[in-house]
Amino acid sequence: MTLTRDFTATTFVVEHHKTLLLLHRKLQMWLPPGGHIDPNELPHDAACREVLEETGLVIALHSRAHAIGHVLALPQPHCILLEDIGPDHQHIDFIYFGRVIGGTLNPSTRESTGVRWLDWHQLNDPDIAEDICVLGRAAIEFFAHTDSEKQ
Repeated sequence: MTLTRDFTATTFVVEHHKTLLLLHRKLQMWLPPGGHIDPNELPHDAACREVLEETGLVIALHSRAHAIGHVLALPQPHCILLEDIGPDHQHIDFIYFGRVIGGTLNPSTRESTGVRWLDWHQLNDPDIAEDICVLGRAAIEFFAHTDSEKQ
């Protein structure tokens, strides 16, 4: 058995101190929007594309690209997860935080069968996986902290 790995990008979308989760059609799990990074696609571009395709929302990521001399530093993910998908397959998942800046929530029925905006306490739902709860709360905290600095 040969181990295979795919690169993916996932975004915890935050609005009004809540994060968006979708009930994944195939897996029947509550997950944030995300998916495979296309060939030659940058991870942060995949994160934004997946959110738009799966939710209809336009987002701004928590980190921005910036120049360092003649090179571009890409937006940094919050973290990178190694996820076991099957006995011989893993995902290397770039995890981003994003906030809604446009669009209208219109979930793709091809990808999901439900949608929920969850606050800090609602993420404790037993139907929510531990990593989703922890990262969802971190995303809510990140933007709550950012918002308080702007005031």
